[in-house]
Amino acid sequence: QVQLVESGGGLVQAGGSLRLSCTASGSFFSINTMTWYRQAPGKPREWVASSTSGRSANYADSVKGRFTISRDDAKKKVDLQMNSLKPEDTAGYYCNVNIRIFEDCRLKEYDYWGQGKQITDSA
Repeated sequence: QVQLVESGGGLVQAGGSLRLSCTASGSFFSINTMTWYRQAPGKPREWVASSTSGRSANYADSVKGRFTISRDDAKKKVDLQMNSLKPEDTAGYYCNVNIRIFEDCRLKEYDYWGQGKQITDSA
């Protein structure tokens, strides 16, 4: 059984920094793309950043230059470093990891979600 556990988050002043982490546990073949999403109250969930298995990182325009996604496959972990935070960054942040599992004599891909961590402007 694969599980994702998020840590970090909390209250932060505008201009401050926070770091989110997401760690996978369980048995699987490999990790594919690792992604962070966020959802503000009353708004749909939006994509924030992704890191592919080839270490290519992509960012939403709204966070480019301020957020950095990094992964450590040996630790089964993906982080999101958030700098120069703005009030509009207030949201619940969710990690999503695409994982390959050897099942029924072949590799299958599944998406798993973390439980979510809240980032709130302290103003």
